[in-house]
Amino acid sequence: MSKQPPREILSASAVVPVMAIDDLSTAVDLSHALVEGGIPTLEITLRTPVGLEAIRLIAKEVPNAIVGAGTVTNPEQLKAVEDAGAVFAISPGLHESLAKAGRNSGIPLIPGVATPGEVQLALEHGIDTLKLFPAEVVGGKAMLKALYGPYADVRFCPTGGISLATAPEYLALPNVLCVGGSWLTPKEAIKNKDWDTIIRLAREAAALKPKA
Repeated sequence: MSKQPPREILSASAVVPVMAIDDLSTAVDLSHALVEGGIPTLEITLRTPVGLEAIRLIAKEVPNAIVGAGTVTNPEQLKAVEDAGAVFAISPGLHESLAKAGRNSGIPLIPGVATPGEVQLALEHGIDTLKLFPAEVVGGKAMLKALYGPYADVRFCPTGGISLATAPEYLALPNVLCVGGSWLTPKEAIKNKDWDTIIRLAREAAALKPKA
């Protein structure tokens, strides 16, 4: 099976929710709520002990979701998330061994970068769809505008410190496909299984997608 193009994956949603799942029993209902609200592309991070199992479960039980993995930091994790059913992987940073593994992987790797040097490392390995991380800390919109000059063909999913209020300014930039955000999955709502709140937050985020 050929890889789904990373830009197609990221363009499916205005916002990619960064999901740190602590309780496996909430994973499927949470994902259904996000998809119902119009957010199909999901990044399930490996920050929690059940992250990998959550990817496996969501990939199996939520057919309309585009399930991806986040916080992938080495080639072994990249292989593990692919085996679990993820169709894309996002890393917080990039190094040589991960870049090489991404080239040979059956799913696209969308690595995190924070500098022009890291953009060039990614390009050297044929990767031109990236995550700017941590976006607000490394210059946010100003950094993306600066990178557009020398790297006009590169596209980004800025993540880190972005909110519903600031997302539109990022989405208006020509080199931004979507933004990553954790505000769609507040811990209290998940703990209380308040799926109506999650659906509402997803709908607000989905409405940010520019009209084609």
